[in-house]
Amino acid sequence: CTMTGHTVTVRFVAFSRDGTRIVSGSRDELVKIWNAETGAEVCTLTGHTGWVQVVAFSRDGTRIVSGSNDHLLKIWDAGSGAEVCTLRGHTGEVFSVAIFPDGKRIVSGAGDNPVKIWDVETGAEVFTLRGHTDFVLSVAISPDGTRIASGSRDEL
Repeated sequence: CTMTGHTVTVRFVAFSRDGTRIVSGSRDELVKIWNAETGAEVCTLTGHTGWVQVVAFSRDGTRIVSGSNDHLLKIWDAGSGAEVCTLRGHTGEVFSVAIFPDGKRIVSGAGDNPVKIWDVETGAEVFTLRGHTDFVLSVAISPDGTRIASGSRDEL
């Protein structure tokens, strides 16, 4: 099926773990949730003031995280579409996010070079990993949640 609703380039899409929903982030500053079977738009999430660069579902499907070139990450309730929390701390555009398997922490990479780990419950930055010398474009968490991998324009 074809999904229409964003007005400009879609930057990132992700499936919910059960495959019933898709979340998309776009240069129109919107996050949208879609029914994966029918293609119908379920909900539009507003609040970013820059391109939405990346989106992710939590493993249990109850939360969505979005990152934007407004330097913010937002946590959303995937059922209601309500904004739960805004994570502030990056000084560059957010390019990548991943949610730990237990759903309690988020890792992010951005144009300010460090990798940051956040507490989902409090919205607090709990740890910063330094070492990259250029934009962090990709982050991933091991399936057991014990390791983080990151990729950067610095070729590391």
